[in-house]
Amino acid sequence: MKIEKNTVVSLRYKLTDAQNNIIEEPDSPMVYLHGGYEGTFPKIETLLDGQDVGYEASIQLEPSEAFGEYDPELLKIEPRARFPEPLEVGMQFEGVPDEEGEDSDEEDEDPLIYTVTDVADSQVVLDGNHPLAGMALRFWVHVEDIRTATDEEIENQQPEGGEAFTFGMPDDSDDSEDDPAGRISPPGSPSPTLH
Repeated sequence: MKIEKNTVVSLRYKLTDAQNNIIEEPDSPMVYLHGGYEGTFPKIETLLDGQDVGYEASIQLEPSEAFGEYDPELLKIEPRARFPEPLEVGMQFEGVPDEEGEDSDEEDEDPLIYTVTDVADSQVVLDGNHPLAGMALRFWVHVEDIRTATDEEIENQQPEGGEAFTFGMPDDSDDSEDDPAGRISPPGSPSPTLH
């Protein structure tokens, strides 16, 4: 079977930066629904389209093809009093606490995940960029399995039990309850998926 629209692909991958420093090399394969469902980056889908089990390749994605350019406007300085204690560099927040009503047109979008990058006596520096924004990334991929997607998987636009592609981010698959804006993730703990 070849990879085509509405096939479920099991893909082993290794993610490195442009200097070949390993960013991520998971033990288990990533499984995604092929065919423009945002299960992976479009350039990777194009590379894999029409390939068979066993196909192996390396590809480089420029920032615009991956997580975008670094946007300095996504840096925020907020009063420390808006945040719970203890507060540490590396903690992550979905949105900013007490930010209600500021961007009411954001309801259709996923709220940004902000990472605490600096903590001072009265202020906190937050960065809303993906940790891999602005970086050229190299992927090594190996196709382990291909199967036809079920009607339900096509309707849900992801494989059954599938997890979104989280490159470079901790996995939050065990944390699927409705999370209010301002949710906190301590350093190294699961955080919401960004892609």
